[in-house]
Amino acid sequence: MKRLLIITLMTLAGCCALNVQAQKFALLDMEYVLKNIPAYERANEQLSQISKKWQAEVEAVNNEAATLYKNYQNEVVFLSQEQKKARQEQIMNKELEAAELKKKYFGPEGELFKKRQALMTPIQDEIYNTVKEISELRGYSLVIDRSADNGIIYGSPKVDISNEVLQKLGYQ
Repeated sequence: MKRLLIITLMTLAGCCALNVQAQKFALLDMEYVLKNIPAYERANEQLSQISKKWQAEVEAVNNEAATLYKNYQNEVVFLSQEQKKARQEQIMNKELEAAELKKKYFGPEGELFKKRQALMTPIQDEIYNTVKEISELRGYSLVIDRSADNGIIYGSPKVDISNEVLQKLGYQ
């Protein structure tokens, strides 16, 4: 009985071993690829300029709120209850305006996010399609981004397709 069980297990193991195929993989340094695409650099610069402009707008409104508060602090002893309440509301409204402006520009669904999506998505899609095309051509079942913090200690340059991706995209 034991022999039959052992023979059956060995036969199953042999069949499974025959069905296992080696998986081909490649490495891609996404940072390197992106740094060598001028459109990506231009998009980053554009985003940086827009971000600075919007940040200045938010800071201006915050400064207005701070000025209103300082003026209130200096004049509080001379104001009636109604005037105090009106000034406090004015300060709170200005602070709320600054917070809403910040959320509008820099929030998770803000203008900067939308602008980044509009500028970067076409570049990323082009890279993805090129990587997919190379992968299908060469039979890669997995492409790993070596620039991501994923624990790759060493990767042979033989399996790095970064330059090939750039060439296929028309850059080098």
